[in-house]
Amino acid sequence: MPDLPLFESLEGLRGTGKSTVAPLLAAARGAVHVPTVPLCYQSLRRRVDMQGSVEARMCFYLSALFAASDEIQNYLADGVPVVVESYFARCLATHRAFGTRLGVTLPRCLPQPVTYQLVCSEDERQRRLAQRSKSLSRWDELGEKVADAITDAYAQFPMQQVDATGLRPDQVVQTILATENEGASCGDPEPMGTHPHILPSVPRRVEGSRIRSRHGRSRRRE
Repeated sequence: MPDLPLFESLEGLRGTGKSTVAPLLAAARGAVHVPTVPLCYQSLRRRVDMQGSVEARMCFYLSALFAASDEIQNYLADGVPVVVESYFARCLATHRAFGTRLGVTLPRCLPQPVTYQLVCSEDERQRRLAQRSKSLSRWDELGEKVADAITDAYAQFPMQQVDATGLRPDQVVQTILATENEGASCGDPEPMGTHPHILPSVPRRVEGSRIRSRHGRSRRRE
């Protein structure tokens, strides 16, 4: 089979570097950086985030992701590689930690990314967050309160972890480029979210335990 164009996603908690690294990775790959909340959703996004319903918020972000996935699929069909800052994994993991009662099974036909979960030490993550100028939304504050639960929910998805502790954004990109890619845009044998129990009850992670992917990989260090 001919090589498929590469589709890559960056996942992780707030402050791990997703929004900074994603465009740099896209430039290094010669890829298109596709926003997973399309422009036409942005004004409504602010209004939805002001509401208190986790189910309404989850459905909004799922809708945006499905719209983005069509654009992603078109690029891949034309042979153009794609990089995104978060994909369905973030939406599902985050809202599961927020307490959603919705069960979601994603269709198997969705483009499947090679996914990198950015992690860093908690001290460094908090320093990065403290340097941000924008104010916190109620969902940002809730995300910090349930950060461990989000991390546990992320473990349901196949990812390769990249430890960004002490690394500049360009060094994180180089670490990713040096990582052997697994899968391709549509070749993942277990597409994310297709299992009906992909988001079971989230156990609390034991304090001090190492974060590992669902395939048992330890954090990668440069």
